[in-house]
Amino acid sequence: MNPPPDLTAAVRELGARGYVVVPSYLTPAELAGLSRALCERDARGDFRPAATGAGAQRAVRPSIRGDRIHWLIEPQGAERDLLARLEELRLLLNAELGLTVFELECHYAVYPVGARYARHVDRSPAGAERVVSLVLYLNDGWGDQQGGELRLHAGPPLDVRPAGGTLVLFMSERLEHEVLPATRERRSLTGWYRRRHPGLVV
Repeated sequence: MNPPPDLTAAVRELGARGYVVVPSYLTPAELAGLSRALCERDARGDFRPAATGAGAQRAVRPSIRGDRIHWLIEPQGAERDLLARLEELRLLLNAELGLTVFELECHYAVYPVGARYARHVDRSPAGAERVVSLVLYLNDGWGDQQGGELRLHAGPPLDVRPAGGTLVLFMSERLEHEVLPATRERRSLTGWYRRRHPGLVV
């Protein structure tokens, strides 16, 4: 079994370029465990259509965003193990980049065949605490012709194939991105490392 990747260089690349792609962040066993957990939650009916907008303007708009999501509020088993690793990554982000992020919020996302998410940024007035966006793909055996790429608009667009186990990090307020349609169901865990609200007293 391959050891987990050393993320120090990846975090430094994130700081320099605004994004980084880390192949094989998950081992095959970790990928299988998380995929199983997602499927079990989906079978229980835990997922709901994702919405866009904020406040009174928030609504489900499938032509803009077509995924179903489940917020990971009560992690179990493989999910807890993953969140422990992502907590180590949070500490590394703070140590290397001085970000002072204090928590990770995340959800599973399932895109049906043909669904997309139009070009956008993750940080808005309603989500100003988001600093680093995270996408972790849970698709086993994804083919080159199956679509579903994450398109990062970082100068010339960069398309990231949603291969199982791949981790993508990017700066939430800086990088426009979109999800392209796929010919099979597309699964991921998406999250945001957040800073405290400026008005929060602790």
